[in-house]
Amino acid sequence: MEIKILGGCCKNCETLLKTVNEVLEELQIKGNVSKVTDFIEIAKYGVMKTPGLVIDNKVIFSGRVPDKKEIKEIFQGK
Repeated sequence: MEIKILGGCCKNCETLLKTVNEVLEELQIKGNVSKVTDFIEIAKYGVMKTPGLVIDNKVIFSGRVPDKKEIKEIFQGK
């Protein structure tokens, strides 16, 4: 599973990255997590507000930080 966190060095982007990594560990899901900070690359996904979450090249959401429960539900549905 290829997971990308879209966003610069903002607090919300860091929070999302941390939460995603925690959820993957708790659910024992293996994934390659990377952070995309280049705004040209981010725009290629059609994301205008960060942070964003991309799983296997599909934008799951952008412009907000969901709570841990919602992130768990996203990964459990994969």
